[in-house]
Amino acid sequence: MTDSSSPREGIRTTEASAPPVVGAGTTAALLVVLFGSFMDLLDATIVTVAAPAIAQDLGAGDAQIQWTIAAYTLALGAGLITGGRLGDQYGRKRLFLIGLAGFMLTSALCALAADPAMLIGMRAAQGLTAGIMVPQVFGIIRASFAPGERAKAFGAYGAVQGLASVAGPLLGGLLVDIDLFGLGWRTIFWINVPVSILALIVGAKALPESRSASTARLDLLGAFLAAAGILLLMLPIIQTETWGWTWASYALLAAGIIVLAIFLAHERRLTGRGDEPVFDPALLRIRAFAVGLSASVLFFGGIGAYFLTLSVYLQNGTGRTAWETGLVILPYALGSIITSGLGVALAAKAGRALLVAGSLTIAASQLVLWSVVKDGSDPGYWLLALALFVGGLGLGLAAPILVNVVLAGVPGRNAGAAGGVLSTVNQIGGAVGIAVLGTVFFTSVTDSATGAPALPDHSHALSIVLIASATLYLVTALVMLALPKAAVEHAE
Repeated sequence: MTDSSSPREGIRTTEASAPPVVGAGTTAALLVVLFGSFMDLLDATIVTVAAPAIAQDLGAGDAQIQWTIAAYTLALGAGLITGGRLGDQYGRKRLFLIGLAGFMLTSALCALAADPAMLIGMRAAQGLTAGIMVPQVFGIIRASFAPGERAKAFGAYGAVQGLASVAGPLLGGLLVDIDLFGLGWRTIFWINVPVSILALIVGAKALPESRSASTARLDLLGAFLAAAGILLLMLPIIQTETWGWTWASYALLAAGIIVLAIFLAHERRLTGRGDEPVFDPALLRIRAFAVGLSASVLFFGGIGAYFLTLSVYLQNGTGRTAWETGLVILPYALGSIITSGLGVALAAKAGRALLVAGSLTIAASQLVLWSVVKDGSDPGYWLLALALFVGGLGLGLAAPILVNVVLAGVPGRNAGAAGGVLSTVNQIGGAVGIAVLGTVFFTSVTDSATGAPALPDHSHALSIVLIASATLYLVTALVMLALPKAAVEHAE
């Protein structure tokens, strides 16, 4: 379950728009942009529950299922900062509506996918359109609401994110199980189309236009190099089960490192000329930011893979339906909702302590889950629900405040750039986690099986992932000890 509680925004810039006026039109505008945020998180989580049904219908292999989920997250992360810059220059309303229309079209193409390759490609395209749409949300809210009203608007944003985290697994399971019009898993994408049309009609009339006074040129080459480098690193990892580790795999890893080195050199060159890069390497000299990058990659690296492997275990291993899988995952979302408000309220006083406590709680929940699945039998609903509920409590303490705790150690002039990069890194961390831990799980299922994989094989594979993930969060907690003590006051 990819978390979207942390702000997914680009670089903040000086506004060149009329003063906001609160009224009926702004309420409609808020509803439209909240819909965009809701659909973004929903589509990042809903596919996890539907993954086994997609694999069965399309004949997708394990690596292709990993790509179906990771392609969206990676493309979204690659598009966030560039999408934010486009909105700054060409108008946030215009870019939001373009992104929403693209999201609707790519959702329909995902639903029409005839094979795994088409689905993966359309998921990547869907992530790119979300990367255009989502960064405009914060700018539109700032342009629509007077300063005194923004807190309520951002509060509504947080509530919608919580609702989407609950709706994702439940709606995905329901739509797959009821098999509406015989469409099966395809309804999880078709549902985006009619509601997007409605949002486009309302948004065209209600959304205010705003843009930045900045005239900085877009660093499209930097965005491409960063995405290409990460893709080259992920490709041999996800394809391990299919390709094995050959000279070509190591060549791809080496190519990824070289491309990322070229990316950093390109960004330094832009900075030296006084231009605005996608990523300013000087930020790495800020200790809080460098530590924050590591903490973000580690923290979000375990979440997407955790729910992918758990969903496969529950459906292919224990024989649960997609709807029953959603019900098992529901306590995690509920736990997150319960503590997220507490985390935000206390972040300004005890942000670092909350981050460490949240990471340790997630680690503890995964060890509890390991203890109930390791013997190879079905532990039953309530033992699973308890472990997941505890994990959700940990997520709610840490995820919504991580970016703002990191920004507390970043000078104000760098806060916008650092926030945009951190939000992007959160998505990339999730994609990398799916690549690494997902590969460990699927390889373990295959290696432990004699014939068709059974429940003990899936239990063994999930146990390995849980131990690895728990260790990951223990390391994350140690890294977080080097972060600033409290979060910066950063409403946007």
